[in-house]
Amino acid sequence: MMARLLDRIPRSWVVLACIALISLCMRGPIVAVAPVLDTMQAELGFPPVVLGLLTSIPVLCFSLASPAAAVAGRRFGAEFAVTLTLLGVLAGVVLRSAGPPAVVLLGTVLIGLAITVGNICVPLIIRRDVSPRRQGTAMGLYSAFLNVGAFLTSVVTAPLAELMGWRLALAAVGIFALVATAAWALAFGPRRAFVPVPLPPAPAAAAAPVTGVFWITAGLTVGFAGQAFSYYGVTTWLPSFLGDTLGMTATQAGAGASIFQVLAIVGSLGVPLLAKYWSPTAVAATVSALWATIPVGLLLAPSSWWLWCVGAGIAQGGGFTIIFSALIRVAKDMATAGRMSALVQGVGYLFAAVAPSAVGFVHERAGNWTPPLLVILGSVLTFAVCTTLSVRQAGKPR
Repeated sequence: MMARLLDRIPRSWVVLACIALISLCMRGPIVAVAPVLDTMQAELGFPPVVLGLLTSIPVLCFSLASPAAAVAGRRFGAEFAVTLTLLGVLAGVVLRSAGPPAVVLLGTVLIGLAITVGNICVPLIIRRDVSPRRQGTAMGLYSAFLNVGAFLTSVVTAPLAELMGWRLALAAVGIFALVATAAWALAFGPRRAFVPVPLPPAPAAAAAPVTGVFWITAGLTVGFAGQAFSYYGVTTWLPSFLGDTLGMTATQAGAGASIFQVLAIVGSLGVPLLAKYWSPTAVAATVSALWATIPVGLLLAPSSWWLWCVGAGIAQGGGFTIIFSALIRVAKDMATAGRMSALVQGVGYLFAAVAPSAVGFVHERAGNWTPPLLVILGSVLTFAVCTTLSVRQAGKPR
């Protein structure tokens, strides 16, 4: 009966629903630890450096393991690779919640590796199973639900930890993975979801070179590096800036910084809508201008911080959607899309991993917030120039 019901629903709708569920699992497990770090430290005796690894290890995995994730997608097939993501996240959150200190770190590594596979393979599913005119919308939905999952997890983890302890609170993130696995198996069938099927070799015609793809890929890679550096730099240090500059308490600064996070949903869904009426260049330039509001605004008018958080929050969600929509549009086949995605994410997340330390180092040496904000402005301008030029080239007829 369920199979007959699914047959009546357009295939792209089923794929989009699955992507939304999968996305909920792909950032929440990382941000879940932030609200309970003090409790974990008290019980496990982690030094501050190790506590930082609980959030930085997954981002390093995104960078260092991206090539291996692309290989996994080709050898096992995108459906089975996504199943590996979901089951790996589930196993990782269980290990992280149930074990002694060494096992907590092992679980964190497993979470990072599993999500890395999903980072590469979900865009491949979108490229293959969603019509070209709806791929931008699908990437926007994917990006939006990444942020929804992170926001929901960060909101509920602390109250759950008060009720039942930090271990069960962190394990609760696995519920999303269980639901997504069931939906994935139902949508694609157990055989496709749980049995590896290598990607077929690209037909000979698809192997012909596509003009400009090298430079488009290079531009998107540098653009995503700027986007990722800016995002992780702002995410880490915005609460400290608000406390130091405006005298906010930690609670007030954290609540204020959440505006930057939650507005990403607007950008993720708004970019595909704008793309229906504006050129890719105009959309990228608009998002770039919004991104620049946070370093420029905090430098010139810090009292209007909420306005700059709104603008940059919209931009950080939209920037992700712009880059990966362009990537899947110019890739000539699934294997090429996987390699391009691995390169873009591998380099980009490497810059993301060093951003918090780099911005913190500049702030410590300078003794004020002007140089760190100028560093972030530089990374935003890098995103602006490289992404705008790349999507302009990607939008040209071939």
